[in-house]
Amino acid sequence: MKKYTPETGTLEALAPGATNTKIILATLASFIIASVVLMIFILPAEFNRDPLGLGQRLGLMGLSGSESAARTINKENIRFRKDEVSFRLLPFESVEYKYELEEGSAILYGWTVGDEVVFDFHGEPEDGPESFAESYSIGKSDSENGTFTAPFSGIHGWYWENRGTNEVTVKLTTAGFYTATIEFREGGINKVMLGEKPEKSRSSSE
Repeated sequence: MKKYTPETGTLEALAPGATNTKIILATLASFIIASVVLMIFILPAEFNRDPLGLGQRLGLMGLSGSESAARTINKENIRFRKDEVSFRLLPFESVEYKYELEEGSAILYGWTVGDEVVFDFHGEPEDGPESFAESYSIGKSDSENGTFTAPFSGIHGWYWENRGTNEVTVKLTTAGFYTATIEFREGGINKVMLGEKPEKSRSSSE
């Protein structure tokens, strides 16, 4: 290998040993830089490992996709259940149907009616004030579908009222983690226990 010398305007041959030394030094420098990047950035962010203790200081811990996915999983200590019910409502008749849920437990739901009805999807905390309820969805419709996560432990469900002049049938389908169903009619309350309430109904995935 040769190099050009501007002062003399000539090409001078480089000693083979000097060229090899530069290559080795460049390779070593690249290896050191890659190791530093691995230890400081990649291991904390992608594998949640922080051998130098700098990942935590730089806010890089837990940035990987696996860590994000873990935070979206809630393990339940109660059985997964499905429920399908229907209610016939005469004109100006109403019904209320709720599920007993622990805070953080979820259900998937869908209900349909042959005609529009007034509805109120709401919840009542188990240790809350008497007659207190928090509404999640309210209005007039012939159907609604969705997912719901209980913001607090208590009973959560729907009130439907037929304000039309014809008889209608409300059909409700749910699946999720509930321990009881409660039906409220003018004639009384019907509660069906589906299982024991756990001491701790859910835990986050580690």
